[in-house]
Amino acid sequence: MTALSSENCSFQYQLHQANKPLNANCLLLLIILGKILLNILTIAMKRKNTYQTFMAYFCISLAFTDLLLLVNISLISYFRDFVLLGVRFTTYHICLFTQIISFTYGFLHYPVFLIACIDYYFNFSNTTKLPFKWQKLFYFFIIILIWISVLAYVLGDPTIYQSLKTQNVSSHQCPFYISFQSYWLSFSMVIILFIAFITSWSEVTTLIQAMRITSYMNETILYFPYSSHSSYTVNSKKTLLPKFIICFLGTWLPFVLLQVIILLLKVQIPAYIEMNIPWLYFVNSFLIATVYWFNCHKLNLQDIALPVDPFVNWKCCFIPLTIHNLEQTEKPLSTIC
Repeated sequence: MTALSSENCSFQYQLHQANKPLNANCLLLLIILGKILLNILTIAMKRKNTYQTFMAYFCISLAFTDLLLLVNISLISYFRDFVLLGVRFTTYHICLFTQIISFTYGFLHYPVFLIACIDYYFNFSNTTKLPFKWQKLFYFFIIILIWISVLAYVLGDPTIYQSLKTQNVSSHQCPFYISFQSYWLSFSMVIILFIAFITSWSEVTTLIQAMRITSYMNETILYFPYSSHSSYTVNSKKTLLPKFIICFLGTWLPFVLLQVIILLLKVQIPAYIEMNIPWLYFVNSFLIATVYWFNCHKLNLQDIALPVDPFVNWKCCFIPLTIHNLEQTEKPLSTIC
């Protein structure tokens, strides 16, 4: 009886230990599934009349990578121990694959930010643009090159390799990489927004007081008075800054507040969660506004096709629009759609 009781206790202990990684794997599956649903919702919410840019294609590649990770984790969680193409996969690989993805995502922020800046710079310049087919292939090549380069760096770095090897010795602990790139990128954007808001506080307050909500062309829009002596040439940087702030915060204020809370509380978010499509579109809007502001003196709205933000209609900040029968006036108005 004593031996039988000891065997039962040993079996129950092993079963309890085996359930620990399984529960963690289920939680990981739910997190990645939630992220994928958020990615799909964000892509569905964006404006349809936008032309493709590097950031748009990269968002698609990120969504595909998230889906691929979910499929791999689901298969391993279901079969637990199987051989594919001569390679044996166990629940150990769930943690390993997610760690590799976390490191890869964590090192992608700076390259993606830099290439998106270059892409918008050339879109604003007067250089000859490639045909759509060749531009699409060029984006595809650049994105593949970025993924391969960052993944090769992650797998080839001795420090990261040793970290992966050490962390996976224990089957019950699977810490994930926290990206410093995303932290400093978020910190820089929040500081720039704060400085811009403080320097143009009075102008922003005046515009907010003048704004009203109306319906135009079957769309609900915000508008504020446009100077009567303005033309289709873009105004000065000082005039555009408060309009850009209102446009940006009008769309992304909840996300900005979330970034502020994360920075103040020093919340550590795993890189495989932090790199997501809403974050990329937030960075994308910030980049477009910055490039607009720095190049406002070069733009003539009648002669150039401006890059279109999937979430913010920046063109409405500085295109005069006459709305008839609005307060018995036909004065030019600048709208924020």
